[in-house]
Amino acid sequence: MPNLATNKKALHDSRVLEKIEAGLVLSGPEVKAVKAGQINLKGSYISIDGQNQAWLIGAHVSAYKPAAACQTDYQPTKSRKLLLHKREIDYLKGRSQEKGLTIMPISVYTKGSLLKIELALVKGKKQYDKRQSLKKREIDREIKRRMKKF
Repeated sequence: MPNLATNKKALHDSRVLEKIEAGLVLSGPEVKAVKAGQINLKGSYISIDGQNQAWLIGAHVSAYKPAAACQTDYQPTKSRKLLLHKREIDYLKGRSQEKGLTIMPISVYTKGSLLKIELALVKGKKQYDKRQSLKKREIDREIKRRMKKF
């Protein structure tokens, strides 16, 4: 499962409560562009509309260069449909209505020949939580560095 893109900003700014895997509906040139790593998840989020369909909003997929001549009206930040089971959509819709919870994309990766997106139910961190997680990461890094010497 090669990882094609990661939303590092979302992982830094929020605490992941649950993760769910979903399919992503893309056109042919968009699939090639994503597999080439031309996707940016920064600032994107998941929205569920009134018809119980999940949409990826704000993700930037650059135009695939060889197909760019054919696509004159290509919109790189258009909303893209996500493929989820009905019970998963209902569950996410209910949880996202709770105070402080949001659904965000964490990463895009391949699974066989398919493109998958990892969604997470997240809760925002406070400034002191961010400092704590940075401090913990530095301590773990220092422990690993010292353990290598032995």
